[in-house]
This record gives sequence, C-alpha cells and structure tokens, in this order.
Amino acid sequence: MKVFGIGDLHLSSSGKKPMGVFGPDWDNHQTKLQRNWRRAVAEDDLVLICGDLSWAMKLEEARADLDLIDSLPGVKYFIRGNHDYWYSSPGKVRAALGGTMRLIRFDAAVHNGVGICGVRGWRPPWHPQYREEEDAGHWKRSMLRLRMSLDALAELDWDVAVAMFHHPPRSESEGSALSRMIQAAGVRHCIYGHLHGDEAARAFEGVRGGVNYRCVSADRIGFAPRLLFES
Repeated sequence: MKVFGIGDLHLSSSGKKPMGVFGPDWDNHQTKLQRNWRRAVAEDDLVLICGDLSWAMKLEEARADLDLIDSLPGVKYFIRGNHDYWYSSPGKVRAALGGTMRLIRFDAAVHNGVGICGVRGWRPPWHPQYREEEDAGHWKRSMLRLRMSLDALAELDWDVAVAMFHHPPRSESEGSALSRMIQAAGVRHCIYGHLHGDEAARAFEGVRGGVNYRCVSADRIGFAPRLLFES
C-alpha cells in the first residue's frame, strides 16, 4: 500500500470560486488534480488530505466536491482546514461522506497498520503574525484537540503513524508545543498545507526529532498527491 499526502484542494464544482484568480498555476486545477490523482493512486492506496477541501459555504453546497473526492481512487482521511466553511459538525459531516472518505476530528484511526491523527492547528507563538489577543485561544484549543487525537491514537495498534495538520506546526528553526507532542507520541511522519506561493517555497521540509515533515499544499506539489512512503 502506498501512502500519499495532499492539502488545499480548494474545489469549487459550482464554479463560484475559480482559483485562476490566484495565478496561472491554478488554471483548471481541478482537472489537473483529477488527472494526476488517477495516474498515481490505486484503489487500495491511502491518501491523507490536510484540509481546505472545498470553497462551499454550507455542507449541502459542498456535496459535489465531496462526491468528486470520493470518486477518486484510494481511501481518504482528512482534517478540517481554515477555509472549510462548509464544515458543520463531525456527525453531520460523516453522514454526508461517501464510502471512501473518513474524517479525523478529536480522534484517530488505523488503516492497514498506518496510524492517522491530526488537527487543524493555528499559527504558533513564534509566527511573525501571531497576536496574543487574537491567536492565544485558537492555539490553546489546537493543543487540547491534538491531545485528544494523540490519546485516541495511543489506544490503537499501529506500525507507523502520520500526523496531519493544516497550519504548519514548526519551521526550520522553531518547533512548537504541537511538534513536541507528536514527537513524544512516536509519530514519524507529519504533513501540512496552508502555505502557498513564496511561503510554500520556503516551507520547512526535513527531519527534526525523528519526525519527517513535508508540506503538501496542492499547488506546491503540482496538484498530484505526494508519495510519503509504502507500507
């Protein structure tokens, strides 16, 4: 089984939010994404999606985008991103998903020996745009929710674990409470999205504390799921 990562699909099957306005790389990105996905991923592979699936504002409006993802090869696990405005509650979202999609939210899962955990995250205190009065509450909730996910992971039997974040949990020089938590839990792979353009080009990738970090924003990786490892 191959394990892939990708994030920031930013689908808009309704056509109300064409991504081409963000630059030529995003022109017809939905078509490119489907073509590349089908070339790379087999039905029994695992794809981990780091949030920002759809631009829809309500769950019923996101159904076409969720159905598109469901129709693509592989079993998919995903977390919520900061632009997933369509997200309502875990129960309602899970009820709307097709047979190949799974939500990670305050919990964890195992798929063919691969442990899966994660949280949306937030900009950490060392981030240049961090503002205590605006961000401290979000950061605290991120730590609490990751703890819930890691506690659930600890109850499961897995061979290798992957943590999904939307916001990056560390930079090249700075870790965070979130990166220290996954390291202590024995997680060995961490993927994240959220960054685009110049920020994505400077995204940290590499091993720190035994954890292999990779940025999988769709535009950074050519709108093709990125192979993380084989199990």
